[in-house]
Amino acid sequence: MSTHKQSKTDQAISRITTITALIVLVVLLVWGGKTVLSYMKYEETNDAQIDEYINPVTARVSGYVKEVRFEENQEVKKGDTLVLIDDDDYTVQQDEAAASLLNAEAQVAVQQSNIRTAQAGAAVSSAKIASAKAKLWKQQAEYDRYKKLYDAESATRQQLETIESLLQVAQAEYQAAKEDYAAALSKTNDIKAQSDVLQSEIKRRQAVVKRNNLNTSYTVILAPYDGKMGRRTIQPGQLVQNGQTLAYIVDRSQGKWVVANFKETQIARMHVGEEVSVEIDAFPNVSFTGKIESLSGATGSRFSLLPPDNSTGNFVKIAQRIPVRIRLAAQQVDFEKLNAGMSAIVKVKKND
Repeated sequence: MSTHKQSKTDQAISRITTITALIVLVVLLVWGGKTVLSYMKYEETNDAQIDEYINPVTARVSGYVKEVRFEENQEVKKGDTLVLIDDDDYTVQQDEAAASLLNAEAQVAVQQSNIRTAQAGAAVSSAKIASAKAKLWKQQAEYDRYKKLYDAESATRQQLETIESLLQVAQAEYQAAKEDYAAALSKTNDIKAQSDVLQSEIKRRQAVVKRNNLNTSYTVILAPYDGKMGRRTIQPGQLVQNGQTLAYIVDRSQGKWVVANFKETQIARMHVGEEVSVEIDAFPNVSFTGKIESLSGATGSRFSLLPPDNSTGNFVKIAQRIPVRIRLAAQQVDFEKLNAGMSAIVKVKKND
């Protein structure tokens, strides 16, 4: 009786074992078949990550942080104020530059007045030339008349010399009038030249005002585009320097892509524009689509800090990786949840 029960138990165990083995075999066959079919139809790699542009937010002027208006991992819009730097020093410089510009512009008005005065003086000198010329012409005619009278012995030598001296005075006055006019013109030209120099000075001071206005505006640091802030490392009261990195921002406006590192033996039939299937480890039940945007011009090792040199004598042949950039389509479920650095599995259909 006991032997009979033991035999039934052994048979049950045998059946269960056989069924379990068959189930495992079927599962293995199905999995193996799918793997083989996938290997035949697709090139696949799990050496892939989501990527986005992550750019530094830097200070363009030095100063003390007055206020920080963002938190770590905060979503921001283009134009949102991120950091305020104390602008007292820059507003003082701005006011000083504006005052200097006003002073230079006031000097222009003075120069214009001086030019008008000099031009009026030149006009007076020009009028004196005409008067002196008329006087000279009269004295010359008087001298010629007395010379003829003297030659005809109708006038004395003393009278001729008197008229001759008056003629020389008229000539001297005429020459002096011309020289005065030339000096007045020269003075006018000098003032005009000084005015040109002053105009250049005004342009220089306008540039200084513009520079100070820019420096003052740089004390307000704005978000350059829609994005998500990274780690916050600054606090109010902290001294920052020109060019110092204040934070990092993930650029949401440029989209997201995957950098998949395929073996060099896998990319022979890949081409730009080809559709790609992407699975993200964080969302195992969601399949994302994208298109190949570009294939790298060199292997990843060639872009490393210390590229390998095969001529050193320790060469070992291994399959190199070629980075392939894949642009993800934006209108997809859970697309906004994808973050840079997430691991992915990429499948590219083989082309004949």
